[in-house]
Amino acid sequence: MARNPRPSAEPLVLGQPPHELPVLGQPPHERADAARNRARLLDAAAELVDRHGAGHVTMDAVATAAGVGKGTLFRRFGDRTGLMNALLDHAEQENQQAFLTGPPPLGPEAEPLQRLEAFGISTIRFHFRYLDVLLEAEPCASKRYLVPARMLRITHISMLLRGIGGDGGGRRGEGGDGDAVLLAHTLAAHLDPALLHHLHQQLHVPAEHIEDGWRDLVQRVTERQFPSVT
Repeated sequence: MARNPRPSAEPLVLGQPPHELPVLGQPPHERADAARNRARLLDAAAELVDRHGAGHVTMDAVATAAGVGKGTLFRRFGDRTGLMNALLDHAEQENQQAFLTGPPPLGPEAEPLQRLEAFGISTIRFHFRYLDVLLEAEPCASKRYLVPARMLRITHISMLLRGIGGDGGGRRGEGGDGDAVLLAHTLAAHLDPALLHHLHQQLHVPAEHIEDGWRDLVQRVTERQFPSVT
């Protein structure tokens, strides 16, 4: 969730957690009085979110509830998106600690496959728990999957998956078209332009490697989902 971790003098190694958890909104070495003011503002914002939902919380309402001027709130968090990101800090810290250092099945004492499955389930539940705040912290995120070109890709991949599965769309005798759509979104995530930019431009993964990854993903998904076909 944290998209802009604080720069470090040491390079970040893929697959290795950074020395500090990459959580937004928490400035380093904050003075005690500043920390108290920040906590008061976030407590007010959290109460309003719980009461009205993140989409109905305004900077004016938070400033009023906290008893501060709106200018103070803007100086502290920059804008409404910054405030929503800051609201997620505490929950994200707990979430990260659970899978980095916590007990099994999320923590390091469990087997990697068990941890991977548990990590996905935990992340899904975390995102559902804070979904309205997450969507407010990332403007336009809720409309991303309604872009016509993306919708057409999902429809096309779903159609191909149903064809591979003999029009069933899922394991033999199971979920049908809903499974095909779910798998289509999973596959389409590999084609996301933001991900491609990140992999190719920022992590310098060769385009050919990304294409090989797509072929491998398709093979793995279809072999597991349609074993009798592949």
